[in-house]
Order: sequence, then C-alpha cells, then structure tokens
Amino acid sequence: MTDHESAPIVTLTEAAKHFGPVRALDGVTLSVTPGDCIGLVGHNGAGKSTLVNLINGGLSPSSGQVGFDRGESAQEAGVRSVFQELSLCPNLTVAENLRISHLDLKGPGWRRPARAEISATLDTIFPGHGIEANAEVDSLSLAERQMVEIAIGFAPRGSQPRLVVLDEPTSSLDSGIADQLLAHVKEFCAQGGAVIFISHMMGEVFEVTNRIVVLKDGKVVAERLTGDFTRQGLVDAMGHVAAETTDTKTTTGGFGAEVIRTDQGLSAREGEIVGLSGLAGHGQAAALAQLYLSRSSSWHARKSPDVVFIAGDRPRDGILPLWSILRNISISVLQQGAKWGVVDRHAEAEIAADWKTRIGIRTDDIANPILSLSGGNQQKVLFARALASQAPVVIMDDPMRGVDVGTKQDVYEMIRAEAARGRTFLWYSTETEEICQCNRVFVFRNHEISAELKGDDITEERILEASFEMQEAS
Repeated sequence: MTDHESAPIVTLTEAAKHFGPVRALDGVTLSVTPGDCIGLVGHNGAGKSTLVNLINGGLSPSSGQVGFDRGESAQEAGVRSVFQELSLCPNLTVAENLRISHLDLKGPGWRRPARAEISATLDTIFPGHGIEANAEVDSLSLAERQMVEIAIGFAPRGSQPRLVVLDEPTSSLDSGIADQLLAHVKEFCAQGGAVIFISHMMGEVFEVTNRIVVLKDGKVVAERLTGDFTRQGLVDAMGHVAAETTDTKTTTGGFGAEVIRTDQGLSAREGEIVGLSGLAGHGQAAALAQLYLSRSSSWHARKSPDVVFIAGDRPRDGILPLWSILRNISISVLQQGAKWGVVDRHAEAEIAADWKTRIGIRTDDIANPILSLSGGNQQKVLFARALASQAPVVIMDDPMRGVDVGTKQDVYEMIRAEAARGRTFLWYSTETEEICQCNRVFVFRNHEISAELKGDDITEERILEASFEMQEAS
C-alpha cells in the first residue's frame, strides 16, 4: 500500500460545533484511514450525529479543522452517509432514488443502468433480498427501505465509495439480514474501504469494528482498539452502568382477564407483556396495525382510547415534525383535566415536564421543536406520549430503534412497572434481547403464527426454529 493509499481519508483536529450556547461537539480529534472500521458509540445526544455531519460536509465546524486526503470536499474524498432517519423519497422507485445521488445517470435511457446498478448492489450486500428496482419505496417494508438506503450508500455511483458512515444500519433488520450487512462491511474494509459504524447493539460493534471511539457530551472520552474493551467497560465509558435485567419471561401466570383475542390467534391478558417475533416482514407489523385500527376507529375509542401506539418508524408514523416537544408528548393527554373542551395548559406542561424527567429526554426546554432532538430522544418522546395516556393497552412496533443501551434498560424497567399495574403490552421487535423481556411470544412466519413460546422456551434458538419451520401454536 502506497503512502497515499494509507493516508487518512478524513482528519478532524480539535473540531467543534456550537449551536448558540449548546456545544454539540467540543474539540474532537479523529482520523479515519483505509481499512478502518470504527465503532462510534455514546448515549443519545452525545454528539454522534453532529460529528458525522462534520465528516460528510453537512455542517461546517465552528472551530478546528476537517481535512480530506483527496479534494476539498467529502464528496470528492468518496465519503458516503447512511442515516438513521431514512431519506428515501417514498413516491419514487428504488432506481429513481439512486438517480438522485448519481449525477452521471443522464439522458433518456438512464433508468436501465440505474436499475442494473442498484439491483447488483443489493445482490452483493443482501443476497436473496427480493426487492424490485421498479418498486415504489412507499410499497416497501421498513426493513426493505433500510436495505435500499444502505445499497445506495455502497453503490458505485460513478466512483467507488472510500468511507461509508452507517448510522444504526441494522435497527430495522432481522438477525439474518443484519449478518449479511456485517459480512459485507468486513469485506469492504478488508479491500481498503473504511466504515464508521454507529450502533447501540453492542454485539455488532464488537463483531465488526477494529477500533471504538466513545463520545460523551460532545467529547471523545475513550478511544481504543476493540479488543481492549469489554462490554461492561464500554458501557461504563459511555457514562451509564446498565441495570441488571430482571428475568420476566419465566412468569406465565398471575395475569388478569384476556383483553385481546384476534382471528389470527394473537392473544394477551391484563398485565401481560406479549412479544411478536420472527423474520422481518412476515406480518408482525401488519398484525399490530390491524389490531390498533380495529380498537381505535370507533367514536367511543376516539373519546376515550383504550389503546395507544408507539411507532418505530418515527418520521412516518410517530413524531409531529412541526410541533414542539411538549405538544408531541401531550397530544395523548389533552382530554385529561379538560373542561368544556378547554385544555388545562398548566396541567399539560406539568405532565410533559414529569415525563421529560422520568424518561430522560435531553433538552433544556420542552418548548423546543421536536426536530431539535436526536433520533433516540425523539423516540423517548413517543414513549412518553404513550405511557402518559390512560390507555390500558400499549402496542409497540419495533420501538427501540436508535435508543441507547442505558435508556433501553430504563425503558424495560418502566414497561415492567406499568405491566405490574395492569397495563398490557404487545411488542414487536427484531432484537432477541427485547423479545426475552416478554412473558409470552408469538413467532410469525409467512403472515401466520408458527409458534407460541412461554417461559424458558423464549430463546433465540426456539425463535429461529419457529421462524423457518412451521410449528403448531400452543
């Protein structure tokens, strides 16, 4: 490898970014060289997204320097970004979305090479993906959209990528598809590419990276070879010691009356945490959506809802982007304390402030716009909105996307506490760790329930068996 080939692709020297009095990034020094796979970790609001935006040219530093080995810009240096908040245009096809970032595709015949390029890239990263290049993005599942976004990031687009930033790339993928991506990342780096890998999934960080950088409050607080970290040491460096996980799955009795029963066989009792698992795209999200619509569409349900929904796809199904943090939380509780249709603004502010503290939303003022928060903190707002309501049933569609490990443990405890008070939770997740928090689990395959697991049977092995081989539900 020549000196030019081994020179850092990007170098940050005492880089800082301030938004008014807020120091989002405070004097970070970092270099990324060919072959690097750097794990960038830290709690929500630690400064990861700001750092990425300095590297990809989305932001300019308030002080310090950001330099590239080729050209004056991130684009000239071959820097690509795949963001946590998906940026695809839903009304365009997969191939048309590639065209947006592929300026060399010109003239009346550009669609054919666009289809060929995105299809070839998807085939390379995700063999057997089943995604059509002519499919409109809006018709794809969340997992498929994430796969397309990743493929566009790695696609040639006229010149090969040299550094790809992956921000929570597996948050909507099941374990099999995630493994395909991790294998591609390893191969890409082995061939001289570089990756900045941002994830709250510790196992993936340890598996795929060779160096880990820990951010806290906008500063690098630890940077070492991956092998020099332990899992607990990494959590400690982030500044939050993960709580011990209480074993809830062994408890299968002591619940109240059955409150949910669907024609498909899905059921739940009062105070029970019920999980939906299986390979992504096999009907779990559709089952929850159908259940939510059936329970919330009546006039009585609109007056006094008995079910609330926590979305994993924040931009499409969750946040109200033009509203403040306060209004995004309080929309579920406006009728509480209202007299003659007039909202009690004081009570509304108290409820929102209480949940800001309870769930740890990082903001100085809940009157700030919701979009001023990081993705993980926006997700906390959706949890606060749901749990602040009085609805006895909470439906959660892969709700932990982009939420850090410490917050996950806090939310697990909160869910268990609410269930102990009689609340019922239906929880779809692509993460086995989350499914193991449940009292009972329904595994889906081909849009049908292939198994019902209880207690000690709720294991990754049993879930995988049921995902690939139809079994009779208990």
